[in-house]
Amino acid sequence: MSSLVWPPRAVVDYIARHIAGEIVLSNKPGSVMRKWRELFGASQLEVAHHMGVSPSVISDYEKGRRVPGSSFVRRFVEALIEIDAEHGWVTVLRLAKNFQIHYLSAVIDMAEFEHGVRIDDVIKAVRGIPVNSFIEEQRVYGYTIVDSIKAILSLAGNEFFYLLGSTSQRVVVFTKVTSGRSPMIALRVSTIKPAVIVLHGTRRLDYLAAWIAESENLPVILSTARDVEELTKNLRALAFSPQ
Repeated sequence: MSSLVWPPRAVVDYIARHIAGEIVLSNKPGSVMRKWRELFGASQLEVAHHMGVSPSVISDYEKGRRVPGSSFVRRFVEALIEIDAEHGWVTVLRLAKNFQIHYLSAVIDMAEFEHGVRIDDVIKAVRGIPVNSFIEEQRVYGYTIVDSIKAILSLAGNEFFYLLGSTSQRVVVFTKVTSGRSPMIALRVSTIKPAVIVLHGTRRLDYLAAWIAESENLPVILSTARDVEELTKNLRALAFSPQ
């Protein structure tokens, strides 16, 4: 997904996970499903159409005659998101404001890996060149691709941990990088740091950025991928590849 598209994928994913979690954890999941359907301004007929089921099925779940499994909840939430996209993202934009997830506006893409991924595989996926003199072998469990200009302008140093998703053992990719100095300085003052940093947009790292990478023992990789779309495609493929 292009970084110019609004809302960013990360915002949509965050809201979808929030809704799904609320449904699954509720003692009355049907009532919560109905609440969210109404908040999205969607009829049972619309939701049923997007899910490929009959309206009576949606009614049965909302009235508690059936208990939804995780697969059904996922399809239900996806239907709400699809409907909202058709309506111009009215509800998603409102929820994004209510949840105060402004930091996600700097995120181009974010995902959790289904299993631990070796750094060597990350390097191949981003067509990377390691900067550090030595990188310890470890596994990472997710990635975040960030528009570095938006991140630097909108995030304080102590807010960078928001980019880490569910675990700090992840890859954070900064795009639109010229020298690498700004994101590395921001990460140096951050209390929580990612396992691996990828910089895209430069073939040569600033001396101060390189010094920070070594002194903080932060593995840094320069990506030679053609563009952000290639980066996203390759990391998504890595996220959902079999172990």
